[in-house]
Amino acid sequence: MMLTLTQVDHDDLCHGWSWVVEDIDSLAQQVARVALGQFRHVSKILAGVEGAVPSTTLDHAADAIELLTVEDGEDPWHRDGWIFQTISWIAAHQNSHGAVTRPPHIIKAHKGFDGLQLELSDDGKTIAAVIIFEDKATDNARDTIRKDVWPGIAKLESGRRVNQLTQDVTAALEAQKQFDPELDIDAAISNILWKDARRYRVSITVSDTHVEAAARKRLFKGYDEQAPGDIKRRRAETIHIPKLRQWMQKFAERAIAQVKVIAADV
Repeated sequence: MMLTLTQVDHDDLCHGWSWVVEDIDSLAQQVARVALGQFRHVSKILAGVEGAVPSTTLDHAADAIELLTVEDGEDPWHRDGWIFQTISWIAAHQNSHGAVTRPPHIIKAHKGFDGLQLELSDDGKTIAAVIIFEDKATDNARDTIRKDVWPGIAKLESGRRVNQLTQDVTAALEAQKQFDPELDIDAAISNILWKDARRYRVSITVSDTHVEAAARKRLFKGYDEQAPGDIKRRRAETIHIPKLRQWMQKFAERAIAQVKVIAADV
């Protein structure tokens, strides 16, 4: 596995996993594949399914390198945020247990949901839950959660953005229906209108300050107030990355190198 996921629960506050990068070169290769538009191939790898390697053109490679590069005068946050969202998507796939995970977007400053995962009912015909991702690559984890993540969840809990949520879920279900012809899309969409079907997955980078369990729990203080109800509604994921910006730059360089290797035979 590229990532090791260790379960970390905090009483009734939240539940989730802590990620550790085990194979950074393999992780960079899969991020490079996503940057090339080859998320489907990565999904197969994560599912343990062998398949033909997709073709790559020089245009694909040029676009991927641009996505992974911070131009002079450009803010690195968008590039780093995209990388983290892609790593989060990989972690979600490793821990999906048959759920439907929406493909990652391929735009640095995407304004939609960071990610979506649909948990299907036992019979596979309706949605048991829709998990909304909040992915944040930041040097200030607690401030980001208080000032950015909590207000976003509060907005969703108040009923805002339900049209966008419905559209995104519908698109994911339409794609899934080719594998599950009996999937009842209309019933599934109807189900997400109920708040208890909506769950949240807050994934965030942490420094040394929030590594230990007690400090990690403090990081997510207030989660149960923003998304009340069963603890299943509140997932909390962390990855410890000291010197975040330097790490992201080096990782992007690894991913670019992988793009060049993949495109070398073009």
